[in-house]
Amino acid sequence: MNETIDRGAFCRRLMRRQAHAALATSLDGQPYASLVAVACGHDASPLLLLSDLAQHSRNIAAERRVSLLFDGDLRKQPPNDPLAEPRLSLLGETERCDDPLLLARFIARHSSAAAYAGFGDFHLYRVTIGRGHLVAGFGRISWIEPADLRLPTDARALASAEAEIVAHMNNDHADAVALYAARLLHRDGAGWRMTGIDPEGIDLRNETAVARLDFSAWSLGSVLDPTAARQALVALVDEARATAAT
Repeated sequence: MNETIDRGAFCRRLMRRQAHAALATSLDGQPYASLVAVACGHDASPLLLLSDLAQHSRNIAAERRVSLLFDGDLRKQPPNDPLAEPRLSLLGETERCDDPLLLARFIARHSSAAAYAGFGDFHLYRVTIGRGHLVAGFGRISWIEPADLRLPTDARALASAEAEIVAHMNNDHADAVALYAARLLHRDGAGWRMTGIDPEGIDLRNETAVARLDFSAWSLGSVLDPTAARQALVALVDEARATAAT
């Protein structure tokens, strides 16, 4: 895998880990920044659930071009310097999205959104992936082109089965999900649940935190259908149990 593709995958991992991002829109030509809840589609396109009453939604109605700032938030322990962490400024355009699978994916990541997702003045937006400006560390700054940022696979089979896979893991294999959080991600706390699966990993959440488990960290390839998902999830359970035994 060449350096460009590595940077693209790194950017997608960074985006998928975040539950919130800074959204920059344009207010009559004046930059306007706000904090928004974010999820990512299976292809890593950012998803936003916005109220028509919000200023950023009014701005988007006039100018679809936006930027999202994803802070790496990889700090392990204080003291820390946020400016020393990886971050990505993503350029793109917003488009209204009526895909029920993507809305369900957003709500799974942000459970409180279920209370207002059906309101008439709330709409799901998908941000098309344009160029990205990656600051990966001191002197490691580069523009990433859209072709390298976008996930170059067809994940429709996995997306169609996602709700069933997630429900099965939470209802029948909650012990496996707990192992993922505790043994593979070293995350404290109980009540971890799986909220999503995409070709590059799975998303977990408990009452107070979100976590991301990337398949690539355990040398697993892209997961594009339910059969591959089952194989990957079983392999991760085996890895977690092996870690627990050492």
